[in-house]
Amino acid sequence: MYQRVVKRIIDIVLSGVGIVIAAIPMLIVAVLIKIDSPGPVFFRQKRVGIHKTYFMIIKFRSMPVSAPKDTPTHELKDAASLLSPFQEAIRKYSVDEIPQLFNIFAGSMSFVGPRPALWNQYDLVEEREKYGANDVRPGLTGWAQINGRDELPIEVKARYDGEYVERQSFVFDLKCFFGTFFKVAKAEGVREGGPDSTGKGGRQDG
Repeated sequence: MYQRVVKRIIDIVLSGVGIVIAAIPMLIVAVLIKIDSPGPVFFRQKRVGIHKTYFMIIKFRSMPVSAPKDTPTHELKDAASLLSPFQEAIRKYSVDEIPQLFNIFAGSMSFVGPRPALWNQYDLVEEREKYGANDVRPGLTGWAQINGRDELPIEVKARYDGEYVERQSFVFDLKCFFGTFFKVAKAEGVREGGPDSTGKGGRQDG
């Protein structure tokens, strides 16, 4: 009942209110993006949704237009060198994620759930399949994000996503949602670029 009905109602109401409240801040960010570098304001990318269907995620563009579009940034060498100081800042504090309120309102995403994989991140999708994590609506944030964000290896991230599926409830969603604010405020677990010596990847979305 909660997952199918209540959670969806909460998503619609909160994302609708969020879009209204964030309208002016989003306009300001859009203007700054245009001033900072040439290219479109928004970045659209094919992602894996519930039941492994596909949808187009919408974000503020936070990388130069010359960056590979469908390559996770953890596979790019020295990805941080591609970013302007402004782009680095909006990625560090997840400002580029705000337009996903429209994805949530439309129903392709939820506020809380596994972060949507790129269409070609077959390893992550396959690993999530073991835990049933592909059968819930992907989220703006999730249990894995407050337990390491970009620093988690794929196997560990998938296990956290599976744990979220098992524990999913209103109270647990609140824990994930508010835990995200502390992570973002401290910019914990955010790292650009390729894997380090431990095999951990950088931020996975453009």
